[in-house]
Parts: sequence; C-alpha cells; structure tokens
Amino acid sequence: MNINDPLGDMLTRIRNAQMRRKNKVSTPISKLRERVLDVLADEGYIRGYARVDYNGGKSEFEIELKYFDGEPVIKDIKRVSTPGRRVYSSVKNLPTVANGLGVSILSTPKGVMSDSQARNENVGGEILCSVF
Repeated sequence: MNINDPLGDMLTRIRNAQMRRKNKVSTPISKLRERVLDVLADEGYIRGYARVDYNGGKSEFEIELKYFDGEPVIKDIKRVSTPGRRVYSSVKNLPTVANGLGVSILSTPKGVMSDSQARNENVGGEILCSVF
C-alpha cells in the first residue's frame, strides 16, 4: 500500500485507536515517525513505543497509548503541515495550542522538537502537527 502522507497516517491511526479505547496501535517504521513519537513520549502523551521486527524484513512501531481515568490523554491531534501545503513558522510566530496547554511538534534544522524546546533553542521550522 502506498501512503502519500506517512505522518498523517500515523496520527490517524493513533486517533482511531483511542476512539476504540485500544491499548496499543502499530504503524510502519520511518525516521520522521520515530522522532515525532520521541516528542510525544517526552511530553507525556503516550506511554512509549517499541520496534517490532517481523519475518521478511518488515518492521513496525508498536505505540502504547496513555489513558487517565478511562479517557485518552490526547484530546486532539491534528496534522498542520501537509505534503500539499507546507506550514512554516519563525520562532517569534510559533503558535500556542490550547493557550499553552497543548504542544506543536516542529521539524527544525536542529531536529524534530516541541514548540517550547524550539523557543528555548531559538529556532523555527515546519509545523508538523499539534497535540492537545
């Protein structure tokens, strides 16, 4: 299956799994997905993830979703920059998500990071997604 937007696919898998109250969801491996999952784990939106290798050279990430009092920790997860419409922001114009309660994940020259870390590093970049 050919996926045009791998990151958007992963975010949709997470969103759908949380609607069905699943504990784990799997997604194909890529470096960008791994970096975004690192940020989600560091910010406390997921429990963690692990690499699973199958026969024939196929590999996937198995993502452990996080719930609090039976409700998903991730209330809203959206793709901001798409392959057809890239969204870039300077460090001065970085958007806040839910009045600072949420996180924007950016791809910067210094790597994939959260908006607060990008402000600390004084670097802007492409806004990949927003999480609340």
